[in-house]
Amino acid sequence: MKTTIMTGLGASLFLSATAFAQQDFSAVNIQTVPVADGLYMLVGSGGNIGLSVGDDGAFIVDTQFAPLSDKIQAAVRAAGGGDIEYVVNTHWHGDHTGGNANFAGAGATIVAHANVKTRLAAGQGDTPPAPAAALPVVTFPDRITFHWNGITVNVIHVDPAHTDGDSVIHYTNLNAFHMGDTFFNGTYPFVDVASGGSLTGIIGAADTVLARSNAATRIIPGHGALATPEDLRNYRNVLDEIRSRLQSMIDRGMTEDQVWAANPTAEWDATMGGGFMNPETFTRLAYQSLSR
Repeated sequence: MKTTIMTGLGASLFLSATAFAQQDFSAVNIQTVPVADGLYMLVGSGGNIGLSVGDDGAFIVDTQFAPLSDKIQAAVRAAGGGDIEYVVNTHWHGDHTGGNANFAGAGATIVAHANVKTRLAAGQGDTPPAPAAALPVVTFPDRITFHWNGITVNVIHVDPAHTDGDSVIHYTNLNAFHMGDTFFNGTYPFVDVASGGSLTGIIGAADTVLARSNAATRIIPGHGALATPEDLRNYRNVLDEIRSRLQSMIDRGMTEDQVWAANPTAEWDATMGGGFMNPETFTRLAYQSLSR
C-alpha cells in the first residue's frame, strides 16, 4: 500500500491540473536569464523555458502553465522576439506543456517525441487527456534538427529517464543545452515511474550531455538555476552513488520499506532533499525504478 501511495503522490503533485488550479499565477513574474547570444532561460512557475530569438522568429522549449502564456509572450517580446513560431516540449508533464494550446492557437507549431503526444492524449491519474490543440503536430522517434536563427538545434530523445518521452536540446553553435527534467539543479530528481521513468536513464542523460560539453557550456535545467557542466557532473555522481547503494540493497533482497529505513541518501538530504522530491519520495521512486 505504501508504495502505491508514494507513486501516486509524485504523479499527483507534478501532473494534476487540480493541484495547480488554486495557484495564484497573477503573482508570478517571468525572469529572463541570458544564456548565450540570442538564447535565454525564462523562469516563472513550472519548468524553465529556453528561448531563442533572431531573424527567423522566436523558438521556445516548454510552455509552463496556461495562465502564464501572456506573461511568457511578453517576456519573449522584451527579449527581442516576436510571435512564437515553434515550441518543443521536453516531456509531457503539465508544468512544461500547460501553455501548449495557447501558443498553438497563436500560430506556433508544437514538436515533441512521439511518447509525449501519446501520454498527453491519454492523460494519467488525476490529469485528464489534453485538448487536441495542446498536442504536438510534429513528432519524431529519435531526434529532429532545426536550422533556426542561425544556429543548429538538435533535439535528442534519450532513453527513459524522467519519463519515457524525454528530449534534451543541444544549441550546437551556442555551446548550450536544455535538459528538461532529466536535470533538477540542486535537488533530487523526480523519477516518474508511472510514465516509464528510470534513475539509470537520468544518469545516462547526464552522460549524454557531459560527453558533448566543455567548461564553457551552459545548461538550462528543467528546474533550478542555470548550470555548468560541473554542476551536472556533481548531480550525476551523487545519483550514481545512490543508484549503487540501492541496487546493492535490492540485490540482497531488501524491501522498499527496509531500504528507506536504511536512509541511503542521508549525506545529501540537507543539500538536495529540500525541494519537491523529499528524500523519502525520491528513495521510494528510485527503488521502484531499479527493482522493475
